[in-house]
Amino acid sequence: MLHKPSKDLAGRYRNLLDGFQPSFDFEPVPPLPVEEYEDRLRRIRQEASSAGYDVLVIHSDVIGWYHTSNSYLRYVCDWMREGVLIIPTDVNEPLTLLSFFGSSVLLPPAGEPLLVKDIWQIAPWGREYLDRPGSASEKTGQACAKCLQDLKLDRSQIGLIGDRSSEPYWDALKEELPKSRFEKANGIVDRMQRVRSKREVAMVRAASQLISIGYEAACHVTKPGVTDHEIYAAFTHAQLSLGGETGDGYQIGINEYGTHCGKPFGHVVRHGDLINLYVSNVTYRGYYAQTARMIAVGSLTERQEEVIETCLDGMRRAEAIIRPGALARDVNNAAFSAYIERGFLTSPEAREMPFNWQAMPDGSPRLIPRQYVPSPSWEEQGRKLMHVYPATHGPHNPNLGHSVGMPKMANYNISSNNYGELEEGMVFVLHAQWLEPLSAGCNIGDCYTVTADGYENLSHHTPLEPYRVR
Repeated sequence: MLHKPSKDLAGRYRNLLDGFQPSFDFEPVPPLPVEEYEDRLRRIRQEASSAGYDVLVIHSDVIGWYHTSNSYLRYVCDWMREGVLIIPTDVNEPLTLLSFFGSSVLLPPAGEPLLVKDIWQIAPWGREYLDRPGSASEKTGQACAKCLQDLKLDRSQIGLIGDRSSEPYWDALKEELPKSRFEKANGIVDRMQRVRSKREVAMVRAASQLISIGYEAACHVTKPGVTDHEIYAAFTHAQLSLGGETGDGYQIGINEYGTHCGKPFGHVVRHGDLINLYVSNVTYRGYYAQTARMIAVGSLTERQEEVIETCLDGMRRAEAIIRPGALARDVNNAAFSAYIERGFLTSPEAREMPFNWQAMPDGSPRLIPRQYVPSPSWEEQGRKLMHVYPATHGPHNPNLGHSVGMPKMANYNISSNNYGELEEGMVFVLHAQWLEPLSAGCNIGDCYTVTADGYENLSHHTPLEPYRVR
């Protein structure tokens, strides 16, 4: 039968966080000032003009529940909804925003667009929704073409910034403006994501603090008999109550092998469980941080302890390398030297390293092993785990980390093939990982920013070592 925590389920949830107090005070950060957006717009226009563009058109669509497909509009004008932003490179011309072509019920604030003069409401067209003929992408393309015609830019060089979801809108715009020339121009904004301003770093620092407070709340409630839903809820409540924007940007995995990275399904915590909180995204005012932490319930196997110590050693070695001028490659390789010395790996090179999601050596697909794996909490719900995950040993991916900042924006990796130098203002996560199917696993990581003389660990409020529930 399904696990029933208590007759007074609401009371149990209320009492989970009784007595919880974070070990430090959260430091809220105000929204970015208008001057920061003015500086961004100036730089964007300058680069667009140098590239020969008469106008930039930036698109972001709606995906899922109230999430946008990229952060371009939020970065440029702090708009949280879907939209198409028209930016003439002539500084005397105003910015125009076309929006409200998705059906999301979301109104500002937060997110009144900055530096924008006019906002045009397109409507989510369609028979099923409005019982009116037409499509939102075609109507948006037509409206965008009309704005460009009014600006005398209907025969111009147009730079397009968006993603895969932008293609229907670009197609509609190209049909309306056959005399214009279109080019992808994402690089203009993507290059601005490499180095963060001090105010942007402050946003990621705040997001890192939210993660630490959420993790402390998770540790507070974790004990045998508690479910993964309750641990996830405690983490979520703690970070959302202080200003976190979403509660779905992280994973929780629990089993005796420490190898799961998923979503809560009703697992009941037992002695010997190893819990992975892989916080891929806690967002604060549009900026996210990322960390990874573990919780050990009771005693672990010798192999699990060895894997954990290897990952901890790798993180210490990598952290010691961080400073302006250091190569991203050297930070990556320093971490994996701990794996090589213990016989886990033979090389730090990404192209030679095994990892959990790799295909076969010849590039053909890898068959995930079919085998019954006991999972009592899953079986209580009438299901069985009939495959072994992950399919192979190694880290999740053959690199140590990647940049963080704004969701769905261009990343750089901390990897063996990245010979780029670290610069002051770069912000990234380093997460040492190692998973062995049905044996042992670890995933731990911190968020860093490069300073003038070294680094700041933005997630220093909680220790990297697993929290031990005796």
